[in-house]
Amino acid sequence: MKQTRYSMLVDIKRCIGCHTCALACKSGNNLPNHVWWNRVLTYGGDSMDTTYGTFPNLEMQFLTLNCQQCENPSCVKACPAEATYVREDGIVMQNYDDCIGCRACIMACPYSNVRTYNDEKPEYYSTYPLGDSGIDPQQKGTVSKCTFCHHRIDQGLEPNCIDVCPAKARFFGDIEDSDSEVAQLLKKRKVMRFLEDKGTAPSIYYLI
Repeated sequence: MKQTRYSMLVDIKRCIGCHTCALACKSGNNLPNHVWWNRVLTYGGDSMDTTYGTFPNLEMQFLTLNCQQCENPSCVKACPAEATYVREDGIVMQNYDDCIGCRACIMACPYSNVRTYNDEKPEYYSTYPLGDSGIDPQQKGTVSKCTFCHHRIDQGLEPNCIDVCPAKARFFGDIEDSDSEVAQLLKKRKVMRFLEDKGTAPSIYYLI
């Protein structure tokens, strides 16, 4: 019997850079003011909505970035407290109660800014708590990251960012299930993964 391994596919040809996925992630997980687990980058420059190419032949392309949910995660190996671990379904988790705030996971991760260290007590713009039921409350002195909305998966739902994408550019499912949508798309489309040379085997695929 094959083991479940969840994966996410992002179609960069369809992504319109609307940031809806980032906002749904932030509100659904009740993330503190300056914490973002899901970001939308612009291919072309450091500023938002920067084109690339030579005028007048300019193009614009967006890349979304979150924890890559690696099959061989360097963060897990680096964590001295075993607060970072991998579930049986392949999701890389972060246990806030065990986290000692050493940030070894951040230093070991080859992907920039997919983890955030909460150096202060979490503060929120909203005067009332947001978020789905079953989320893990943020804690001071700990590192947090995307967990594929594990609390929703455990309820038979998909991650928040999948549900809200207006361009239908995001797909989620069990990559080990040959009949799943993600497995079928990987057979039909060309894909890329970030920093494959690092040997982490990320579970985020970008359809190109």
